[in-house]
Amino acid sequence: MMGSDGTAGTRGRIVMLVDNGVHGDSRVQKTARSAADAGWDVVLLGRAPGGVAQSWRLGDAEVRLLAMPDPLARRRHEFRRSWLRWPLAYPPSGIAAHRRQAVRAWQADLDVRAAQLAVADPATPRLGLRRRALRAEQVAAKLTRTWVSGRYWMLTRARTHRRFRNPWDRAYTLFWQTVKGDGAWRRLEPGLWDYELAYGPVVDELRPDLVHANDFRMLGVAARAKIRAAARGRKIKVVWDAHEFLPGVKPWQDNARWLPAHRAHEREYAPYADAVMTVSGGLAELLQREHGLTAVPDVVLNAPAADHGESTPDAPAPDLRALCGIGPEVPLLVYSGSAGRQRGLDTMVDAMPQMPGVHVAMVVNKPAGPYMTEVLARATRRGVADRVHALPYVAHWQVVPFLSAADVGVIPIHHWPNHEIALITKFFEYSHARLPLVVSDVKTMAGTVRSTGQGEVFRAEDVADYVRAVRAVLADPERYRAAYDRPGLLESWTWEAQAEVLDGVYRRLLPDRPGPTPPGARPAAGADPAGPGAARPAVRAGT
Repeated sequence: MMGSDGTAGTRGRIVMLVDNGVHGDSRVQKTARSAADAGWDVVLLGRAPGGVAQSWRLGDAEVRLLAMPDPLARRRHEFRRSWLRWPLAYPPSGIAAHRRQAVRAWQADLDVRAAQLAVADPATPRLGLRRRALRAEQVAAKLTRTWVSGRYWMLTRARTHRRFRNPWDRAYTLFWQTVKGDGAWRRLEPGLWDYELAYGPVVDELRPDLVHANDFRMLGVAARAKIRAAARGRKIKVVWDAHEFLPGVKPWQDNARWLPAHRAHEREYAPYADAVMTVSGGLAELLQREHGLTAVPDVVLNAPAADHGESTPDAPAPDLRALCGIGPEVPLLVYSGSAGRQRGLDTMVDAMPQMPGVHVAMVVNKPAGPYMTEVLARATRRGVADRVHALPYVAHWQVVPFLSAADVGVIPIHHWPNHEIALITKFFEYSHARLPLVVSDVKTMAGTVRSTGQGEVFRAEDVADYVRAVRAVLADPERYRAAYDRPGLLESWTWEAQAEVLDGVYRRLLPDRPGPTPPGARPAAGADPAGPGAARPAVRAGT
């Protein structure tokens, strides 16, 4: 058995693309591992945090994180000073932060010197002169700090006013949309080329039979690889795995160009996808209408994988309650997922004063990040900081047993288009942990919970209604847990069922390849599917 690139012993090579560091993206990890388990030679390419390339094995799949410089992410105007409106502002070169820190260091040194003089022997020569000189230097430092702070403030204001939201920027966006059509993204969001320049050469070198592009940024990388391969006489199939409905996404950057640019980029390259898959039936229908797809995309749910366990006796799954410092008798609510304002964590914190004795665990991607710092500060102001616990993610195969120690799984997300149309990852993870749920009234999730009886629904961003729902569940949790005893409910929400859909898509695109490799015939984890001593294309230096 041999792929088109000569990968003996496999069904062919699949290169998967994702625009993050893989860790924390359970869907991508499960997809790569399942495909490799089914006999495909899988290389998953992600973006290295910190710019240092990394690689490891994920089951039988190879993971490579590529160093990706992103100079095009900044527009040209961000390198220029705003001379007319803010003539005294620092240049946007980083010197402002350097100067502010330097002045703070100067003042810290003066404080130490003042302390030394305060305890000095009165007989010290020229002590009075040294004290007067120090006071003069302290005045100079204070004036300098005022000057530096003013210039720093002007720089901040200049940046704030350059967020592409004024009439000129709207006209600029409209002009390029009119002139370039879907190609306008090249002017509006040139940073998308940074992904191409980092990933594209590696994809070409790997010579895949199929490229699995996760979400909208990677779609362009995959499509361009397909175009280049066709010019060289090779055929590459492209699977576009759409995680979100882009028109309904809250822009990731605070400017008016981000969304129209990414939508144009997606529209330009969507026709190059040979198959589309997504996370829910509702999103599949939206994608079909948005892009005029001839077929409804295949649905691969974000369900947990029961057979991807890698824990060992030496590395047991963490104990959620131990990390929170509480015993089994303490009521514990858990939120697991990305941390963001639209995720509704503020609602959970604001409700805590009305629920004495209840603790909350927030298992998030960045427990020490800026937003979680705000959440914890909010908890402090509410007087509940000792009952709110920010915790990091665990490995995706540990999520279900980790969460099962809680009493209630909470999904308090706000009303956004993408929140309305899918059952999100944490919904399935909570369900397999057999947790009663408290969810906001976003359409699909609320409808499912009401249908199954596995939890309570509350009005999004309504603290009082959230408290009502939590109290109802805590009063009779077994009533809600009983919903999971319904025959076939949890079985339909497993990753194993989704992996069959995934492999079916690959088989449809590459019909001449053999069927899935039987589990007993798979090579050992970490072994090269191409056999001992077989060479793999190396990642080029600097990628």
